[in-house]
Amino acid sequence: MSSVSTRVLVVDDDDLMRAGLRALLSSDESIEVVGEAADGREAEEHARRLTPDVILMDVRMPGVDGITATRRITRSAPAARVLILTTFEDDEYIFGALAAGASGFLLKRTRPEELINAVHVIATGESLLSPAVTRTVIDKMGWSQPNHRLLSPLTSREREVLTLIGRGLSNAEIAGELTVEESTVKTHVKRILAKANLRDRVQAVILAYESGLVRPGRAELRPDV
Repeated sequence: MSSVSTRVLVVDDDDLMRAGLRALLSSDESIEVVGEAADGREAEEHARRLTPDVILMDVRMPGVDGITATRRITRSAPAARVLILTTFEDDEYIFGALAAGASGFLLKRTRPEELINAVHVIATGESLLSPAVTRTVIDKMGWSQPNHRLLSPLTSREREVLTLIGRGLSNAEIAGELTVEESTVKTHVKRILAKANLRDRVQAVILAYESGLVRPGRAELRPDV
């Protein structure tokens, strides 16, 4: 039997959704659902007390919503990684959750095996956006006035790598595109995050668009595993 390696907190105001997520995640022997919360305030309390690795967070909830809870949790319990689960088509607040510190986004109609994989990816410290969510986020943000000054700390090579990140390439694919070792790409990515004061790869994608390196189109962010 596999040992438990990933502790998960499930946050959703729908009782049936929480029960379904608990049952699904518990089917993976390496995942332990350590708690449930029905709103953002409860999620904050559980995040501090239960120290989960990953928090599956709904956005629209009564009282404290998922965005506010994500912002507070990333400050008070920074070791916890927040994975947003959303219907999205009915949700106006996803970009706010990005800024609040969420590390990943998936639609609630995501296939079960993809959700389990996403939990493992987020737990390792990577970031993940479903392609559908990425495209919608980019479309909603509207890049009419790119801010090229955002790129001033970066070298020309780092800008090149950031462009490819924004286009949705993984580290391995960027290495192939630039004909360099993957370890070299990882070094560039770390430097980009540090120089631009970015938390993770999700924010790097946003920077690629805000700066004008990448224009809205068919970008999708994939995890590097």
